[in-house]
Amino acid sequence: MSTREQIIQLTDGLIRDQGYNAFSFYDIASKLKIKNASIHYYFPTKTDLGLALLETHTTKLHNLQQSVKEKSPLLKVKAFLSIYDTIHEEGRVCIVGSLATDFNTIEPAMAKSLKKFAGEILGWVTEILKEGQESKAFNFTGAPRTKALMLITNMLAAVQLTRLTQEKDFGTIKDKVIEELSVKAKSSKQKAKS
Repeated sequence: MSTREQIIQLTDGLIRDQGYNAFSFYDIASKLKIKNASIHYYFPTKTDLGLALLETHTTKLHNLQQSVKEKSPLLKVKAFLSIYDTIHEEGRVCIVGSLATDFNTIEPAMAKSLKKFAGEILGWVTEILKEGQESKAFNFTGAPRTKALMLITNMLAAVQLTRLTQEKDFGTIKDKVIEELSVKAKSSKQKAKS
């Protein structure tokens, strides 16, 4: 892993553990045993570093989207939820959730990039739910975008709240999200056959 990649990876952990405003280049330099100047070589400002981190997360999202492009809506939802599985297993919070808490204090370029990234996530989940609704794989009331907002906020909150509750609660919440999409679709199909 290159020094640049190590800096980004460490920044990701620091933001998700402490928040964007709670770390400095000094924290990164001391953990990587490099000089601050080495970080400034790759990232002249903290905003440049934050933008690179969001670009890295955007690339990961696009790779995940591509990997399930031809899959069923249910498998796409499960792929999306796997992001939160990883976050939960790491004992961290979501990068969007962490940065959203600092939204009013980050530079405009960083705020714009964060909104764009969050918008891409929302757009993808909305499209998955729309596809599932149209193919009758899912049955839910309301608009797909509203359901996507509910699903995303459920998972954002789940990774944080279940740090304080029983370990099994995260899995229970995730399973219930999937079940509610699937069970309602099954009952709708059964009613149609009657």
